[in-house]
Amino acid sequence: MSTVTKPDFQTVIQERHSVRQYDPSVKIPREEMEAILKDATLAPSSSNLQPWRFLVIDDAELLKKLHPIANNQEHVLQASAVIAVLGDLKWYEKGEKIYSMSEEAGYMTEEVKQRFIYAAENIYAGMDNDVKESIIDVDAGLISMQLMLSARSRGYDTVPMGGYNKVKFVEEFHIPSHYRSVMLIAIGKAAAPGRPTVRLPLEDVAFWNEI
Repeated sequence: MSTVTKPDFQTVIQERHSVRQYDPSVKIPREEMEAILKDATLAPSSSNLQPWRFLVIDDAELLKKLHPIANNQEHVLQASAVIAVLGDLKWYEKGEKIYSMSEEAGYMTEEVKQRFIYAAENIYAGMDNDVKESIIDVDAGLISMQLMLSARSRGYDTVPMGGYNKVKFVEEFHIPSHYRSVMLIAIGKAAAPGRPTVRLPLEDVAFWNEI
């Protein structure tokens, strides 16, 4: 019986590139897409409140509808799916469920659970919208990167997209008003490799103890 050898972490991060040409004949099975999303949800979030939500768009007609909203980027039509990464501005309402699950799993005591629930319902809920959006954007960025690395480890490619009409997207796809549209991620099998890119040398971006 043959076994599938998964690439190591260094290979995954070095081979991940933004791919803009996909094989339209390749459709990612629902079970595999769910596995990628589950991998992504292991990302960290503020107080583990997990504000991210996903709308997976894999219906051909809906992708055609999305195409002009996404500035007519051709990979929207070629990809297996486009994942809309959303942030729930009422994410703290899941606090009791999350922390009760943690207590049941033996990860926190009843006392700690109640303290975290109080923070979710009183501190997070009372934050200004600007602060809420900032938290959501950070956490959505963390989960999006993890999603893209999971996809690459499974032989798929991605490209994150910020260049789309968010107002039109929310309107046309009937996104609830308490959801914030953060980015779109096209996912599929590359038909052509992503363009190699360079990175600034470390001395340009990393400083030790002072800037």
